[in-house]
Amino acid sequence: MIKDKYRVVGVMSGTSLDGIDVVYSQFELDNGVWHFKIVHSETVSYNSSWENILRNLVSYNVTELQQIDEDYTNYLASIIKNFISKNNIKIIDAICSHGHTALHQPDTGITYQIGNKPTMAALLNKMVVCDFRVQDVELGGQGAPLVPIGDKLLFSEYDFCLNLGGFANISTELNDERIAYDVCPVNIVLNHYTKLIGFDYDDGGKIAETGTVINELLNKLNTLSFYKEDYPKSLGLEWVNKNIFPLIDAFQLETKDILKTFIEHISIQIAKEINKKKQASVLATGGGVYNNYLVDRLKQYSQHNIIIPSNTVVEFKEALIFGLLGVLKLRDEVNCLQSVTGSSKNHSSGKIYLP
Repeated sequence: MIKDKYRVVGVMSGTSLDGIDVVYSQFELDNGVWHFKIVHSETVSYNSSWENILRNLVSYNVTELQQIDEDYTNYLASIIKNFISKNNIKIIDAICSHGHTALHQPDTGITYQIGNKPTMAALLNKMVVCDFRVQDVELGGQGAPLVPIGDKLLFSEYDFCLNLGGFANISTELNDERIAYDVCPVNIVLNHYTKLIGFDYDDGGKIAETGTVINELLNKLNTLSFYKEDYPKSLGLEWVNKNIFPLIDAFQLETKDILKTFIEHISIQIAKEINKKKQASVLATGGGVYNNYLVDRLKQYSQHNIIIPSNTVVEFKEALIFGLLGVLKLRDEVNCLQSVTGSSKNHSSGKIYLP
């Protein structure tokens, strides 16, 4: 399926549980350079039942997870089918889906994304490219982050690509190699605490802004061992459950103080990474860019040119890039970088299922 133009549906569900991002994109290769256009895009919010299941995936046993995987694959297929129908999409080369991470413990050789079963292709009657992380972990890598190949091919004009999602991750060029890694938790923690007071998220960071930074907690957060590790490195919900929530909860603070302190922590950790370059241009995407207070604090610590693109790119960059990962897999070209994940080699990751 080697050609210069592809039309694909990219699908992404992240740890912040904002919903399922679906994009219909065109990719064109012109003189060795990839260009993209997002034609249609939508975020489908989870109902309370699915949100509760996904939030607690690490607590299920293998048998339960397999049934959830089956149900989620059917659910995801229905979302995609509705998206295709609603937008009257006629030409689709492939559905390229990340699924949703259930388990991510790469150091023990485990990563598991639900919603990647072969039945997806049959349900949609389309070619499906999915399950992008497993092969990398089998090759000794972290299985994450996977988006940096897209940063390299689609957004190379920026010194850093920063994603503020469930976790913050960055990618950049170092010694002519793309490197990338998770920096710290973001919305997976902030949204957890705003939900305790009845809000899905802290709109614009307004609640955090009214709080007080608790320096003792901030110091303990900043001295967690993960922040001393070198890349490649990645984070998962299991790490947050073990290292972040118990630490914060032990202080018994008001939510506004937790949010303000954690935003200070996020800003310090991200700035520490992007300040390794001078006068850098930073492309910031992901739901966290709508937290004005967080962005302001980050600017205070970093003094860099932080660029927030159109809302479409902010919200759908990851789904867009998983579409590109699928295209690269169809071309049997590298879509997973050894320099990013720490795997034994560059490789073309993912599985292709035919209807």
